[in-house]
Amino acid sequence: MVDDAMVLDVLATLRADVSVAGPLGQLFSDPEISDVLVNGPGEVWVDRGRGLERTNAGFSDEAAVRRFAQRAAAAAGRRLDDASPMVDVRMPDGVRLHAVLPPVSPTGTLLSFRLGRRRSFTLGELRSLGTVSAPMEDALTALLARRRAFLVTGGTGSGKTTLLATLLGSVPAPERIVLVEDSGELRPDHPHVVRLEARPPNVEGAGEITLRDLVRQALRMRPDRLVVGEVRGAEVVDLLAALNTGHEGGCGTVHANAPADLPARLEALGTAAGLPRAAVHSQVAAGIDIVVHLARAPDGARRVAELSVVEADPHGLVRVVPGLICDPHGQTVAGPALAVLERGLTLEDR
Repeated sequence: MVDDAMVLDVLATLRADVSVAGPLGQLFSDPEISDVLVNGPGEVWVDRGRGLERTNAGFSDEAAVRRFAQRAAAAAGRRLDDASPMVDVRMPDGVRLHAVLPPVSPTGTLLSFRLGRRRSFTLGELRSLGTVSAPMEDALTALLARRRAFLVTGGTGSGKTTLLATLLGSVPAPERIVLVEDSGELRPDHPHVVRLEARPPNVEGAGEITLRDLVRQALRMRPDRLVVGEVRGAEVVDLLAALNTGHEGGCGTVHANAPADLPARLEALGTAAGLPRAAVHSQVAAGIDIVVHLARAPDGARRVAELSVVEADPHGLVRVVPGLICDPHGQTVAGPALAVLERGLTLEDR
């Protein structure tokens, strides 16, 4: 016999199956979750800022995961099938989706959702959370006030986007911020933000708009702060050129496991785009002042681990030297370039 409770359960299941969020809807609505990862029907993980946690959410079977992935891709105007088994796209609600179908993923359909932070933080809030120490907060505040050009570095999921959005929210209100992003993830709490987003080619291979195209357009839009959400390609050439031609206070994020790895990373990007090695290093030395590096503690917490300065060695090659370092116990200690950092930020005069 079918009772009312069974009917309601069936209706709830059908509603979840046909909605874009599907059985992950409750996870998507949790403001503390930044990432949702689906490794199979019964294996769903989330990140609340403390490392990955396995949840009780799941799908009935592999076919349900595949249908959900295809429905999510279709909502963003992209196809996901045997002929096109991979997709990386931003959905209408701003969620970034990456999906892979078999046989590319032999174990089944894999999904990665980047939800991002749905509210902005202040530096004071990040300090209370342990992400930023008091000396680091003072230095970051001075960095913005002095309009220093900086890059935020760190590994995947280290909190680069969250920190950059927080810093941009502290920019003086009269300044015009022009954001250039591959996928709109930055949400700074600022009254004058202009956004430009790249566009992938359509199914015919036409209509692509790259980050490099957008950086060039942004320079004509009278930016007080030019921001590239993630520097990962040829756009580094135009960004470095802009930072060397009077566009103070520019910034962006770069994937790097350590600040010392940044010069090699920028060199690889710049030379791949046709810029000679010597030119890459000279422009980085002249255009980038500070490197803000984030790392994850053993307990999964994100933390500003290092504030470094960019210098050129006697051979003209760039190196990144620590000024302030956050040790494993959360204490901020002086690095070899502290005096240089203080002079650049005029901390001694505050």
